[in-house]
This record gives sequence, structure tokens and C-alpha cells, in this order.
Amino acid sequence: MKNLFKKFTVLAVLTFIVAMLATGCGSADQSAKGNSESVQKAGSTLEKAKSKGVLVIGSSNDAPFAYMDAANNKFSGLDAAIITEVCKRLGINKVEMKQIPFENLLIELNNGTIDMVTDAMYIKQERLEKALFTDVWYKEGEAVVVKADSPIKTKEDLKDKVVGGQKGTAFLEVAQKWLDAGKIKELKIFSNQSELMTGVNTGKIDACVTDGIVAAYTIKQNSSLGLRILTPYDAEAAGKIGAALRFDDKAMLDEVNKTINEMKKDGTLMKILQDYGLNEDYFVSLDEGKTKNIK
Repeated sequence: MKNLFKKFTVLAVLTFIVAMLATGCGSADQSAKGNSESVQKAGSTLEKAKSKGVLVIGSSNDAPFAYMDAANNKFSGLDAAIITEVCKRLGINKVEMKQIPFENLLIELNNGTIDMVTDAMYIKQERLEKALFTDVWYKEGEAVVVKADSPIKTKEDLKDKVVGGQKGTAFLEVAQKWLDAGKIKELKIFSNQSELMTGVNTGKIDACVTDGIVAAYTIKQNSSLGLRILTPYDAEAAGKIGAALRFDDKAMLDEVNKTINEMKKDGTLMKILQDYGLNEDYFVSLDEGKTKNIK
């Protein structure tokens, strides 16, 4: 009887342990299931933007593309107008801008601190290796800016001059090529557009290579800078502009592309370009504007 009691006792303990293990496994399964459901509920960037009613974009705050207008604290500019219209059509009520140095925009995009980059960014091979890009929004090229009374008349006159460029831009690459080819005396690099233009104004540099649309806008808005755009001039870095997204946001890319192409078809995109003083030369058709992403 004593041995029988021991057997029952051992059996009860083992039954209890098995039950506890089963309960523990069940809790783990439920926890894993809960985590999975939580991840699924979080959804894609587009779904979250629609749910919150806000899309956060990154920009270096360079007018006239995507910047905060100091006069009214509103998100303004060419790229701002385009992405705002896209979001409106996608059911996203608001676009917020986070200011980030241009050279860090794709880094912050992939770090998840912003949802998209919209800052007149050229679609280039090395950038396609870091992010997805939308179909083309519009095209543009660089300009050379000098002081209004500068003796510089042509690109050939830059041979013994100090030229400036903005870090992280395609236009800096143009200036670097000129330096390597001995077409300019020295190249100085600036962090942003404002410093670059001020550098020409104050004589720190003899000229700068910058975005043609930005240059025209800046000079028009601030005549006291005493600057002019070198003309005639054939742009060497003419490129196509689009917005950048993370590689895992392909669903969002498809929706944005669909909307951009609708805006091209119905004339909305051309109207926005015209609002910023741009003509048909800056417009890119549906066929010519397809972006071939590599990932």
C-alpha cells in the first residue's frame, strides 16, 4: 500500500509538471501570436499614414522645393505642392516636414525617422542602391551663379576662379569634375543653399554651381544679394526628380506612382509646375518618366 501511495504521488507530480509545461507553451504561443498580430496591425507606412492622417517627409528646407515658409509657418514649395496633392488623393490629410541635411536624407529615411524624401532629389544609380524612387515628377539642371557685376561671362572664364558647391548634391559633382579637369582653380564645399549663395555675395567664392530652379527663385526673392545666373549656359547635370521611399514600401510606391501619373494625365502636375514659373521643358511624360528601381 505504501509503494502504491508513492506511485500515485509521483504520477500526480508528473501530471502537474506536464500541465504546467503545456500551459507555459500555450502562453508562449499566445504571446507570439499577439506579437504577430501587433506587427500586422502596425501595417505598412502608407496604412499608418492613412490611419494617423499624417505623412512625414524629409527635406533640407531649401526653397523653392520643400521648405517651411517663415512668413506663415506653412509647408511650401514645388515638391511640397506635389506631395500634398498626392496625399490628398490618397486620403492623407496632412504632410509634415522634418528638416534634415541633404546628405543625410536617405540615411534618415532608412532609419525610419521619416516616411519619404521629397527635396528635388535626382534619381541616380547610387541612390537607387539605397532606396526606392517614384516615377519622375519633373526634370531640371544646374546653373552657375556669379555676382551681378562679375566679369565672368562664360564657363571658360572660371578657369582661375574659386567655385562653390553644396554637399551631397549632383551639382557638387559637376564642380568636382571641373576641378579635376583643371577648369577651375579651387572648389569650396558648403552645407546648404543659403551659405552657398551668401559665399558668392560676400566674395568668399567667385561663383557657385547650384540648382537652376533654386538659383532663380533665390535671386528673385532677394535682389539685395546682387547675384545673376550665368547665361548662356548648357547644363551638364540635367536630371530627373522623384521622391524616395524605403525598399519595403513597394505598396506605397505603387500608390504614389499611380497618383502621380493621374496628375500628369489630368493636367494637375503641369499646373503646379506653372505655378512655380516652370514651362513644358520641365515636364516629363508618363513614358519617359518610368523609374527602373533595382531592388
